[in-house]
Amino acid sequence: MEMTNAGPSFAKEYQGLEYVSGPLLHLKGGRRFKYASMLEILLPNGEIRNGQVLELEGDLAVVQVLESTAGIDVVSTRVRLLEDEARVPVGEEMIGRVLDGRGRPRDGLSTVRAAEHRGVYGAPINPVARIKPANSIETGVTAIDAFNTLVRGQKLPIFSGAGLPANELAAQIVANARVPGSDEPFVVVFAAMGLTQREASYFLNRFKLDGSLSKTVCFLNLASDPTVERLLTPRCALTVAEYLAFECDYHVLVILTDMTSYCEALREIGAAREEIPGRRGYPGYMYTDLASLYERAGMVHGCKGSVTQIPILSMPEDDITHPIPDLTGYITEGQIVLSRALFQDGIEPPIDVLPSLSRLMNNGIGEGKTREDHRQLVNQLYAAYAQGRDVRRLSAIVGEDSLSQLDRLYLKFADEFERDYIGQGNQARTLTQSLDSGWRLLQPFPQRELTRIDKKLISRYFSVIMKDGSTTPFFDPRA
Repeated sequence: MEMTNAGPSFAKEYQGLEYVSGPLLHLKGGRRFKYASMLEILLPNGEIRNGQVLELEGDLAVVQVLESTAGIDVVSTRVRLLEDEARVPVGEEMIGRVLDGRGRPRDGLSTVRAAEHRGVYGAPINPVARIKPANSIETGVTAIDAFNTLVRGQKLPIFSGAGLPANELAAQIVANARVPGSDEPFVVVFAAMGLTQREASYFLNRFKLDGSLSKTVCFLNLASDPTVERLLTPRCALTVAEYLAFECDYHVLVILTDMTSYCEALREIGAAREEIPGRRGYPGYMYTDLASLYERAGMVHGCKGSVTQIPILSMPEDDITHPIPDLTGYITEGQIVLSRALFQDGIEPPIDVLPSLSRLMNNGIGEGKTREDHRQLVNQLYAAYAQGRDVRRLSAIVGEDSLSQLDRLYLKFADEFERDYIGQGNQARTLTQSLDSGWRLLQPFPQRELTRIDKKLISRYFSVIMKDGSTTPFFDPRA
């Protein structure tokens, strides 16, 4: 049934709700609308809510309500078309603002003055138009910058677990991330899904305290917000990131947390739509859905900016084979793994460098980019730490007194590597400081043990490393 709105927009209003199922409405006359159209839902009491066309089934449109469905009357509730797709304001004026999951102000300030409004679903980057990533972004975290270097245009997820300090690590990266050795504009787009009030307060207080809010666009979807809004939050954030990168020439770092909350919302909506579930109840199309988000990272020919992603997810029961980390690992270019054992030993951030990996690291390091010794030094530190962990397990069986002098050296190295090198706390380090500290950790070893570093590099760097423990740079990559 069709009605005419007497309001100023004169948009047509429609009746004909079939039934309500959870957050979904089933509406007759679905052919009137397009997929992803935004609707206004007009309740009998005059209240207006928003919805989005999720699916078209013959003459029925399945509409997901972006607020509560309480009070929606099947007989007298009306709908009208608002937009042909979900849109979000974009523009440089959004930097420094705190928004909700749909891009509306949450900081009590005025409406965002947008350069334009863009559809949140974006468009896949043409593979032919992509540029091969070749330069790094510095996060201030040694375990990432030195061992798993983040390259511009990369998607590098963080795998966490319940109770591990993923939020603290995310805030630390937001505060310290930068484009090293360059004055090119840089901005962080931070999108959080399913936050408790305590978590939201933590992030906002940290951002204000360390001054990082001024270089951040912040999207916050709270646990009390509608579940379906979580499906829009990362898309809104990525749309803003793409505009800043490809229209305003910013290097943009997008942090998405927690993708597990996003996937739980995907499963909940799928159950409401009575879809056939896949692994552990998640929809079978979850791989495609996640790929539509992750593949929006990259660099494009003809554009100076870049979009780099750090998705953060919680592994249920610390299970890295769970569908969410499993599918994420297939799509992305590596992973940063947080260790519960390291966290219990007081190591923060508790990043386990052995299972962590950045597949694009070699593209962004080396002479002229970071330092000529970067790759070989890291390989040696990896090898020494792995051997130190093996010796630690042996020591638990035979006792430390039964170890050789060299084994004790590796055991001490593993302890210092975790406690002082990886466990940097909230202190930010430049890459130069991280590499210098790595050389100092290797100083006690005889040269014959440093089999993964060229002898010329050993001679060059050992001869100039400061003996007093300072972190004065001794190599300028621009020289």
